[in-house]
Amino acid sequence: MDFELTDEQKAFRETLRTFVDKEIVPVATEWEHSGRYPAEIVEKMKQMGLFGLSVPEEYGGLEADMVTFALVFEEIARGWMGVAGTIGSHSLACWMIARHGTDEQKRRHLPDLATGARRTAIALTEPWAGTDLQGIQTRAVRDGDHYVVTGTKTWITNARHADPLPVLVKTSVEQPAHRGMSVLLVDPASPGFGISRDLPKLGYKGTETCEVVLDEVRVPVSALLGGVEGRGMQQVLGGLEMGRINIAARAVGVAQAAYDAALAYSRERTAFGRPISDFQAIQLKLADMATEIQAARLLTYWAASQADGGRRVDMEAGMAKYFASEVALKASLESMRVHGGYGYSQEFVVERLYRDAPLMAIGEGTNDVQRMVIARALISGKGKVGW
Repeated sequence: MDFELTDEQKAFRETLRTFVDKEIVPVATEWEHSGRYPAEIVEKMKQMGLFGLSVPEEYGGLEADMVTFALVFEEIARGWMGVAGTIGSHSLACWMIARHGTDEQKRRHLPDLATGARRTAIALTEPWAGTDLQGIQTRAVRDGDHYVVTGTKTWITNARHADPLPVLVKTSVEQPAHRGMSVLLVDPASPGFGISRDLPKLGYKGTETCEVVLDEVRVPVSALLGGVEGRGMQQVLGGLEMGRINIAARAVGVAQAAYDAALAYSRERTAFGRPISDFQAIQLKLADMATEIQAARLLTYWAASQADGGRRVDMEAGMAKYFASEVALKASLESMRVHGGYGYSQEFVVERLYRDAPLMAIGEGTNDVQRMVIARALISGKGKVGW
């Protein structure tokens, strides 16, 4: 049992940490409050090869192991969670194309996606279907050598930059819902494809989050992911395991940033002639935060290492995402309490962390859904706790 990163992973983490501390942390607060898109940061992430995290080496990607994948999202989210979202949805979509795409689809898309010359995303959620993906209404009707796609997708990160945009659709209404769903790689330049609006958000700013409308968009049959209808739900669920490790790692990054801010402030702030870190009430908060963050980190990297072993990790990824996101929520609030009135001020980083944290408890399946996934795995015997 080895709880250490490899030398290669440690070196990669240090490179990431330097990048975050130099390029992201100094501008995050100002850019987030102004709603500025982090174009310069995105360009540097391209240069670092981060858009190729989940792309196989043969197509020019890094083909990173899942522990390294988690490292990336923890470190970037520590600086600015919104920036992590820019490569989060992209990496999930690249993984799906690499895992399920036809040879032609891989050759056509992955080399450009690996460099960030083109970006991508994933369009699953609809105005009336989020957790219940089988309830989607977007339809793709076969018409010769094309599908005609009609529907609306919402909460789409990278929507304006996605080329192609993988879209979960219903290709059959006669089959049971989970067998009648497919993923189409939609060209955003297609007539009838449009961005209807940007969604106003509490946090998770920096990257755009949009509503996408498909009005009788004609999509070539060659854009059917994997070339076979009815496999969309399976393709998406496999990707969401990876997505939940991504979210868990982001949550650890946000929680770590909240703890770091609280610890630093407690050493600097004085009350009654002493640093507030001398007071037991503050010490107990710091101890709880540190312990819970480290537990969340270990759970996240355990799930990632299990995925590296080639296993299904729906239970493990669910545990990591559920626990780490709850820790991020608590840590951001406790950090605000340590800061007192300053924690409520936009001049300090804590209020942004407090606004960013709730998304992790909702995104990639709500925490209540994660608890159900965990319970079902345990009851069925597919998952277990202990040795």
